This record gives sequence, C-alpha cells and structure tokens, in this order.
Amino acid sequence: MSDLNLLRTFLAVYRSGSFTAAAGLLGLSQPTVTAQIRSLERQTGRELFERLPRGVAPSSVAHDLAARVAAPLDALAAVTGHDATAGRRAAPVHLAGPAELLCTRVLPALAPLATEGVRLRVTPGLTDPLLDELRAGRHDLVIATYRPRGRALTAVPLLDEEFVLVAAPAWADRVKGRIAREGPAALHAVPLVTYAEDVPIARRYWRHVFGTRLSCPAAVTVPDLRGVLAAVTAGAGFAVLPRYLCHGELTSGALVPLHEPDDPPINTGYLVQRPGRPDNPDVTRVRDLLMDTGRTW
Repeated sequence: MSDLNLLRTFLAVYRSGSFTAAAGLLGLSQPTVTAQIRSLERQTGRELFERLPRGVAPSSVAHDLAARVAAPLDALAAVTGHDATAGRRAAPVHLAGPAELLCTRVLPALAPLATEGVRLRVTPGLTDPLLDELRAGRHDLVIATYRPRGRALTAVPLLDEEFVLVAAPAWADRVKGRIAREGPAALHAVPLVTYAEDVPIARRYWRHVFGTRLSCPAAVTVPDLRGVLAAVTAGAGFAVLPRYLCHGELTSGALVPLHEPDDPPINTGYLVQRPGRPDNPDVTRVRDLLMDTGRTW
C-alpha cells in the first residue's frame, strides 16, 4: 500500500507538473510530496523529475513509468471510488495541440469555461510527441493533425482545415493571372515562406492541386504558422496556409488567394483521448464544447 501511494503521488506530480500542485490535489503537504518522490527515486535508483525554478520536468524514466502505471491506477481509482480530488476543486484539464489552432480558435472558444472555474493547462506542440505524452497520461485531450492508429487512443473528427495559396497584393498583382496560364511555374521567382525546411504543406498543395512536385526551396522558415502569416502579409513572398488562420487577412484584402481550385486540399483534425470515462468531469465539458464549436472553425 505504501508503494501504491508513492505511485499515486508520482502520477499527480507527473500530470500537474509541480510538487505544490500535486500536494493540493492529493490533500498532502508539499514536503510530504517531495519526500514521497525522493523515496520512489531511491527505490528506482533513477531521477524522476528535474527540479526547475517553477515546477518540475519529467525525465525519460518518468515518462516510461507513467506509461506503465497511469492506466492501472486510473482503473483502480474508478473501481474503488478513490478520488484524490474529492471535496476539493477539480484538477486542471490538460489540453495539447498545434500552437496556431490553440491560440486562434481553441482558447477563445474555451474562455466561457475558464470564467466558470474550469482550470486549463494548455501545451502547444507537434502531433507525434503529444500523442506519446497522451498515452503516458501527461494530457487529457490532444488535438491531432491525423487520426492515431491502434486502439490505445480514441479519436473523433474535430475540424476540416482548407489550405489556400496566398500572398500580399503586390505579389498577387504580378503572378495571379500568370498562374492561370503557366501553372505553378509562375511562382518560381517568388520567395516561398513556410514553417519547415521540407515545406510539407506546400508540397501537399502542389501534389493535390497541380499534380506535380514542388521544386522551389524555402526562402523563409518560421516554426509557427502565425509567423508565416505575418511574414507573407508583410510582403515576404507566398505561402500555403489554413484558411481559418488567414481568414481575417483575406477578408480585409491584406492577403489575396493566388489560386482558387475547385477541389482545395483538406486536412481533418481529430480530438484524441484515452479510452474510458475521464475521472475529471471538466474534461468532458472541454471535450463537448470543442466538438460543438469545432464545426464553425
């Protein structure tokens, strides 16, 4: 039983990101949580958390341990009715996904829940590592850019992203008419702005719309589509962006669509969680609100 309590404390620290937050969730003092984690580290012979100025960061050993104990401990809590948060405020909802979507659509949609007392811990990142962390119990919900395989996670479609080829008006005046006549070759002299060196979104657009490979390299790379949007709006070149992200610029005329195909590329985003009923009812509230509002993005 002592070891089980150590594991419960470990999982609370892992999920909350700090000894202090875990202590509040478990109804323990912060020194008790610290002592229990040190005891578990002595038993395993490995460091589980890196102590930071604010909170802690899990080590690779902690990730592995969480992956092994999270589901059994959650199942045991459901069977026994053991709820570390009973009588206290609900635990935060840990939500993760693409930074651009979180900042421009998700957080505004969830604002009413925050005013009602729902606590959110939001983590931006790429889909692959976020899904690994979801399996390990680090997150409650992840917005993924593809449907994960296997039965370890459940996924439901959340939104469809339409991709558009855009540039500032000065570039559009020079090349838009030529694209209709010459195809993508008209863009060879225009700088390409993208979020990664291998230009995945633009490459997909070229294959889907033009039926050919993209041959021009990136002129500017910014690992955040909001940065790509800012650079293109300022006249740095052209880009392929999700329509939801540049809707305001397209409406105002700050950006112009360079090509409007009948069948634009579409990517479906998914809301992903581990199977089973979440212990925290606020997770369900967040999930349901996202599903209701995701259709309008």
